[in-house]
Amino acid sequence: MDRHPDHCAVTPYNRKAGSSRVRVFEWLDRVDTDFTVSSYASLADAAPSRLARHPMAVARAELRLRRLATARPSRLLLHREASPLSRGWWERRLLSSAEFAVYDFDDALQWDRGDGGLARRLAPKADKARTAVRHADRVIAGNDVLGDWAAQHHRDVVVIPSCVAPEDYTPKTSYALHDPPRLGWIGSRDNEAYLLLLAGALEELHRRSGARLTLVGTTQRSLGRLEAFIDRVAWSPHNERTALAGLDIGLMPLPSTAYSLGKCGYKLLQYGAAGVPSVATPIGVNADILRQFRMPAARDGAEWTEAVQELLDGSDAVRERLGRAARAVVSRRYSYDAWLSRWTAALELPGPPS
Repeated sequence: MDRHPDHCAVTPYNRKAGSSRVRVFEWLDRVDTDFTVSSYASLADAAPSRLARHPMAVARAELRLRRLATARPSRLLLHREASPLSRGWWERRLLSSAEFAVYDFDDALQWDRGDGGLARRLAPKADKARTAVRHADRVIAGNDVLGDWAAQHHRDVVVIPSCVAPEDYTPKTSYALHDPPRLGWIGSRDNEAYLLLLAGALEELHRRSGARLTLVGTTQRSLGRLEAFIDRVAWSPHNERTALAGLDIGLMPLPSTAYSLGKCGYKLLQYGAAGVPSVATPIGVNADILRQFRMPAARDGAEWTEAVQELLDGSDAVRERLGRAARAVVSRRYSYDAWLSRWTAALELPGPPS
């Protein structure tokens, strides 16, 4: 990284991590302004166990933050957190050092007090998020729930959803059910445990129709007895773009927690970009996306079984109409093209060519 960057972006993960890719790298790919990007230790996540295995990378990352804080860039974009080790000091120093600083967040970090172990409790994200919001010149929030909270602490908050590029996804072309039907989920290792919330429904659907579950993410088996009818596909940029079109129905279960309220509905948008009918827990922004897609919501096991079964029992034409309508909604309301002008304005960058 340059010692005297003019435009800088700081994000905790590398391009392979969904949050950093969606909220930082994909935007920067679409603007003419050159940004120097610091992605901490250039790892796919900041789990304490992973950081412990890369002590030299962590030390170099902390040193880069120190250099950046003294370089005083003219424009700084900070996404989520500067360092998993910080309790707010790096976020404050970086945002205060830039001539114009923007803080971007896409999860309910303000309610993350470090559940999951001592290492996370020592540097909870909630304190960092509050500090970052207060010291930024502008805040970009991923949805209205996050935006409403940020507006309690800052006068200049812009809501920009997590976007997708529909043109990057292979669109579904056949809506005839596979034999057996293919239910699907895409996401990280940390979140796939949400599928256990509907374990009974999945088992019942498998019993009725032989339906199998395709997981695009990690290949490590972690879901107990559900693994008997799970097919795992390793995540890669290629598989993310192509595998969803092979699903009959996409799934997005969430627990009913405050943290889930801040989710940006990204899986639903990915299914929609591929034209895949889907079912989701109607919490936070999910409820609004489901209404726009006109797709079913499900809160408990019985509702999940009923909603998925209804889509399986429906005609090919019904599933096709839902899938194509969802793809149109994504293109119109949740694509990078639809929001690029708003994003560049939030960063006070030159707008896209007219």
